[in-house]
Amino acid sequence: MSEVALTDARNRLSTIVDDAHREPVYLLKHHRPVAAIVDVDLLAHLMEDAEELADIRAVDAAWAEAERLSELPVPWDEVKHDLGLS
Repeated sequence: MSEVALTDARNRLSTIVDDAHREPVYLLKHHRPVAAIVDVDLLAHLMEDAEELADIRAVDAAWAEAERLSELPVPWDEVKHDLGLS
């Protein structure tokens, strides 16, 4: 993990971007991390993973709510039959 003070980052931006292709570079303000520079492909991958995790959490919450209300899910074949789609 690389860390660079914001005051130093202004003068080294090109090098920092190059470094970020290998690992995230954390920008420090008053010796505390305030931002990070990451490779764009890594960021895209992380965003996809975050969306997938949000979907998983939503499904888990829906199942928990169904259990709390003692409701059973309706099978898709039954829904299609009730709608005259099968």
